[in-house]
Amino acid sequence: MGDADITLRHLARRRPDDLVRAFVPEGRPVEVLGWIDSQVTNIERRLDKALRLRVDGEPRVLHVEFCFALRDDVPDRVFEYLGFLFAALRIEAPGEPVPPIESVAVVLSGRRRRLPATGQRRTAWPGRPFSGTHFRVDAVYQRTVGELRARGSVLWLVFAPLARNATADALREVVAEIHARAASAEERAELYAALLVMATVDPWGHNLRKELVMMVEDKEEGLLRRTPIIGELIIEAERRGELRGEQRGELRGEQRGELRGEQRGERRGEEKAIAELLGRLFARRIGRRPTAEEERSIVERARAIGPGEVEDALLDLEGEALIRWLAEPTRRS
Repeated sequence: MGDADITLRHLARRRPDDLVRAFVPEGRPVEVLGWIDSQVTNIERRLDKALRLRVDGEPRVLHVEFCFALRDDVPDRVFEYLGFLFAALRIEAPGEPVPPIESVAVVLSGRRRRLPATGQRRTAWPGRPFSGTHFRVDAVYQRTVGELRARGSVLWLVFAPLARNATADALREVVAEIHARAASAEERAELYAALLVMATVDPWGHNLRKELVMMVEDKEEGLLRRTPIIGELIIEAERRGELRGEQRGELRGEQRGELRGEQRGERRGEEKAIAELLGRLFARRIGRRPTAEEERSIVERARAIGPGEVEDALLDLEGEALIRWLAEPTRRS
């Protein structure tokens, strides 16, 4: 899913409690113990999509898969992932029972007709009793803005542009709520970035992206232009003529000339946004900003194997192992 996947996974890691609360029965006490991290990470790096919990004091595991659409390969991916996850939990605690695991596919787009509440991957022979796995389907794009707001967290507000009844007025309220409830300017920037990325998915054809860009820019009074991830979206919108002059101020002729047809400049902007997001993740893991050489390696690897794989490595590898990995020659997948 590209930008959507890396953005959502980053936010989910920052707000695991808000992610979990939507999938635990209301009123049940829940404690988030952390993301699954084990030896099997070396084989299957996506294991950071599973959270260890206590629900009613009992151990549980929640696996969340963000999906652009409920394609035919999603049940296979869920089943494959659960095999890795089950093996990881057994290796981690030999002889102990593996906690019950719940899988949820959060779906961002697809058909207009209601998706089923559950999916399955059957492995049994035809005519034999079912064996395989079932998983929950959370089609966020088929929900209303009100239903997403009722989940009580700014994390779920970023999905509002996907809602079947999304309007400019509803998104203006969402932007104001994020502005009021985000804990810091950095978190606001990350939430707005996710909001704008979701608007590009646009499963219902609402075509609200340009209005949303203006709402965010107006609310922050230019601050987000200096935030690489969102700033590049605003510049791109201006290049395409999606912001009206009276609302953003006329661009000087020199600026307009620079923005037209600069595909290489767009690519550099995208790489800068990737480097900024992954660089912040590197800093949290290592305790310092990446050097120029490390940042160059991050961008090269993101281009070669994808931003999601680089994010996985930044989350999985510790200290010197991460630094050594960045120093190795880049291998294309």
